[in-house]
Amino acid sequence: MKILGSLNGFQRIAASLAVAATLAFGAPGAIAQDAATAQLEAVDPAVAADASNEDVAAGSSAYVPMKPTEGKGMPVAAGIDVQDQFSPIGQQANALHIGLVWVMALISLFVLALFVYVILRFNKRANPVPSKTSHNTTIEVIWTVVPALILLGIAVPSIGLLSAQYQSPPKDAITVKAIGYQWYWGYAYPDNGDFEVVSNMLTEEEAAARGEPHQLAVDNRMVVPAGVPIRFQTTAADVIHSFAVPSLWFKLDAIPGRLNEKILQIDEPGVYYGQCSELCGARHGYMPIAVEALPMDQYNAWVLAQGGTIAGAADTGIAADPAAAPLQEPESAVPGAAGAGAAPTV
Repeated sequence: MKILGSLNGFQRIAASLAVAATLAFGAPGAIAQDAATAQLEAVDPAVAADASNEDVAAGSSAYVPMKPTEGKGMPVAAGIDVQDQFSPIGQQANALHIGLVWVMALISLFVLALFVYVILRFNKRANPVPSKTSHNTTIEVIWTVVPALILLGIAVPSIGLLSAQYQSPPKDAITVKAIGYQWYWGYAYPDNGDFEVVSNMLTEEEAAARGEPHQLAVDNRMVVPAGVPIRFQTTAADVIHSFAVPSLWFKLDAIPGRLNEKILQIDEPGVYYGQCSELCGARHGYMPIAVEALPMDQYNAWVLAQGGTIAGAADTGIAADPAAAPLQEPESAVPGAAGAGAAPTV
């Protein structure tokens, strides 16, 4: 997969260089970056529902927390590359990243070759009478124009990626809101009854018992449907936090008094881990993120388990379980309150 990604990224940059060269010599042209748009418009919500091999019954009792897959959606030991990507934006960005690595490698090899040539060709022994040439117009034009074309070629897919990251979610996207607290996360679901789930980090023993990575596992995950666009919003109750999940190539600041919004789409079911990436106080390092992406039918079951609602549930025959868990109230950030945790000691 990474080889294919590198080829894809390198081809993007090579194609951009060709376009840049055409533009530099005056040929008319227009560049469109709509690959990500086409991906989002082609999504069929039914595909996500078919991703499950299990028969999921209607009602809250159908939800069972998903077990994480080792190495998927989490850091790996001795990893030297970015995490594998599981979102359309992440795959596009990773292809560009790998392509740029190849461009840097080729430029470095070319500069090294020139350096070795100069050392061997123009040292005192091989060239006892040095040249007194002070200017070479051809060389100066080449080393000015070629780097400019390379930068222009890199800029084209870079701007396309930036634009794709901030496309507006479609009108029928499911809204999920993350609220940063000191020091834990709350996840609200305005489209499903506006309930909120509070998420705190598990202890090392609890994480080990569940088979999850320490300092990334939480008691209540942010659950979302897989394979469909999500209108993801962030805000904060106290100071600036930042919601970041590396394997989804997703990062969005959570700012008090402000509602930030960005499109999020997860390609396949799974558990994906992240952390707050904005220094937010003494327990900044203890407010991890765990995102669980489920097929749509299982997501609906989870919503009912939280006491939420599903649009059109009466028409589809889905009914809430009478034993559904009550709504969780947002926890307080007051020192000593549930969720706040004890402050670290020196």
